[in-house]
Amino acid sequence: MDIVVPSQFNGPPYSGNGGWTSGHLAALLPDHDGAASVRLFSPPPLDTPMQVTTGHDSGELTALHGHVKVASARLAPPMETEDVPEPVQFAEAEAAGDSYAGLVDHPFPTCFSCGTERDPNEALCLRTGVVREGVYAAAWVPREVTPEIVWAAIDCPSGWALGVGGRPMVLGTMTAQVDELPEPGSELVVLAWPISSQGRKHHAGTALLQGDRMLAQARSVWISVDPESVRPIAG
Repeated sequence: MDIVVPSQFNGPPYSGNGGWTSGHLAALLPDHDGAASVRLFSPPPLDTPMQVTTGHDSGELTALHGHVKVASARLAPPMETEDVPEPVQFAEAEAAGDSYAGLVDHPFPTCFSCGTERDPNEALCLRTGVVREGVYAAAWVPREVTPEIVWAAIDCPSGWALGVGGRPMVLGTMTAQVDELPEPGSELVVLAWPISSQGRKHHAGTALLQGDRMLAQARSVWISVDPESVRPIAG
């Protein structure tokens, strides 16, 4: 089986958005109706078939570009909610977008999820700003909804909660649980908060809210990088 990341869904200019790619691979897991964890090993190529193999004993899926291991996905235990901050209302999240650090310094301005140089008719253009100390939010009114797009929406805001503008980072591991897909046109809030940092590894959380109802959530590990290192590796 092959999967392809269309160029529309890029993160860095030459590779796939981490959240969209992770959601696309996770959707292939057998009996996937709960949480899944995806680890990215190298930049996912765009418009290029990647072969997906299945571990006979573990059930883990692996995406390969030639001989290069791009990502792996496995089922994960149900996610907890104890560390999710109090809900933020849509108007408050919309106002927080004015403080979006990506308007001043964006390492990947053409990113599908959070880029400032994308057409909002074909990208998410999320603007994640600070709401209160340790809590960030982005307003989102989706034009189209798929599981992959929801994964993309709850991907990049966690990086901005960690300060990705001042120190370029890429997604390393994303564990997400999508309980309900929103309707197109819904007024949604992506909540984001930093959890911890140690060396080049940074942990953060996100949650997708409609009012006070949580539709999806994720916990992510981000890795600080040199921007030139995010070009895909030839297979």
